Amino acid sequence: MNQIHATAIISPKAEIADDVSIGPHTIIEECVIVGKGSQIASSVLLATGAVIGENVKISHGAVIGTLPQDLKFGGELTKAVVGDNTVIREYVTINRGTKAHGEASIGKNCMLMAYAHVAHDCIIGNNVIMANSVNLAGHVEVEDYAIIGGVVPVHQFVKIGAHCMVGGGFRVQQDICPYALVGGYPLKVVGLNAIGLKRRGFPLESIKRLEKTFKLLFFSGLNTSQAIERIKADVEPGKEIDHILQFISRSDRGIIK
Repeated sequence: MNQIHATAIISPKAEIADDVSIGPHTIIEECVIVGKGSQIASSVLLATGAVIGENVKISHGAVIGTLPQDLKFGGELTKAVVGDNTVIREYVTINRGTKAHGEASIGKNCMLMAYAHVAHDCIIGNNVIMANSVNLAGHVEVEDYAIIGGVVPVHQFVKIGAHCMVGGGFRVQQDICPYALVGGYPLKVVGLNAIGLKRRGFPLESIKRLEKTFKLLFFSGLNTSQAIERIKADVEPGKEIDHILQFISRSDRGIIK
């Protein structure tokens, strides 16, 4: 059965699974969905349009589904979606989408640490970690298994590639290549996130191909177009290499080098 504190305010038009726990002074508005096994702590606001998956843990003071901070927003009904098994820590804020995308979405098995902010129309993949006070502007895309260090602001429309790691305290103004380790002022690629890839079971052969690709792309002195031609000619094909090339081809802001 639900474990709902007597002081919680829940709209009769919200859909709450039978075994959800809801803490003191939490507010759940209409058109909110909360999946089974989820735990909602005290003083949380789930605003209209919030869709919470199964076994999600939302800590004290988090605010999910509030209106986009976008002057173009016209009041359309949109969503803020949180995937299964994700952890939302204290005072995280997640805005709804606009008509541009229709929702802001967080994937499965993610962790958003205290005071992180996800703006309208962001798309965050699975197994992503955002440390304390990461701030994503609108329309940011973060691929699976990316890790973003604390107090990092990310410019609108930036794409952050899979399995990359962004050091804490740095500003992200352009796209970050998948599998990269980035840091410094200005932000630059300092190498392959080899430790992270080994921890996730990437084969040694794949890591060697990625190291060769990174050498050409970031440390050879070639421009991006020249490096891509060399990669196609000199590096054995593989899904990781294909991912990098596809990522670069759809980059609108250019990649950090």
